Amino acid sequence: MSDTTTTTPSPQRATETGVARDGPKRKGRGGDGGEGMDYLVSLPRKLVTVYLPLLVFLFVLLFPFYWMAITTFKSNEELYNFQDFSPFWVVQPTLDNVNKLFFETSYPTWLWNTMLVSVVATFISLFCAVCAAYAIERLRFRGSRVTGMLIFLAYLVPPSILFIPLATIVFAYGLFDSTLALILTYPTILIPFCTWLLMGYFRSIPYELEECALIDGATRLQILVKIILPLAVPGLISAGIFAFTLSWNEFIYALTFISSSEHKTVPVGVITELVEGDVYHWGSLMAGALMGSLPVAILYSFFVEYYVSSMTGAVKE
Repeated sequence: MSDTTTTTPSPQRATETGVARDGPKRKGRGGDGGEGMDYLVSLPRKLVTVYLPLLVFLFVLLFPFYWMAITTFKSNEELYNFQDFSPFWVVQPTLDNVNKLFFETSYPTWLWNTMLVSVVATFISLFCAVCAAYAIERLRFRGSRVTGMLIFLAYLVPPSILFIPLATIVFAYGLFDSTLALILTYPTILIPFCTWLLMGYFRSIPYELEECALIDGATRLQILVKIILPLAVPGLISAGIFAFTLSWNEFIYALTFISSSEHKTVPVGVITELVEGDVYHWGSLMAGALMGSLPVAILYSFFVEYYVSSMTGAVKE
């Protein structure tokens, strides 16, 4: 009787056999077995698909601020003499335009009026938007979806149409030429969008949290203040930034409802006070525009993470 010998293949031989049987593994576009964005690994492709579009975007975005900055510190001779001076940089910087803006006009008063109106109108709009969004999304009454849609459609009405009936109301109540006129009229264009934005954010918060709080005996006001609002901070910041920016840059209502220089805001004051007939004080105009854009830029820089998170998602179950 012959002996039967059983041969156990070595790990290396088994691996080679498996490779031979299954064939070579498929590599990613980058050649290292990865998937996804590996096609950006090579430098020429990165240059065309990433760096070049990014540089173009940054140039288009930042060039207006650069132009305002260099115009602010140029003298009138540099502004109008293109033969001896280049328009793209400053040769002899001066502070005459800044001095004219702050000490020969009411610009500090305009800045204070703009800040006061924007902050108060933003808080009023957020309070009304939070109440409306919570009622529409969490109370579940009949017609809530239709109500939410109507509120958003109100945002689509152009302010150039709304300011006509609002002007009649402002004159009737004696609010013309006062900052209170702007504080009370700005929420008409801020509340609809803030409500629509917070509706979407409240919808992403799990209902189980609210139901557990109701079982424990919490009231609707306690749920809103202690549960919903802390979870909705990114959405509140996003709506607040939108309301503040729109209030800060608003022009039509401020031009219509304000006439005296001491009550004007920055967008209206810079245009009406620094343009005398056909004479444009470009240095002071650019200085006013640059100084007026800094508060909004600083606000975005501090809360950009919350703003992005509110745009990309909310609370996960």
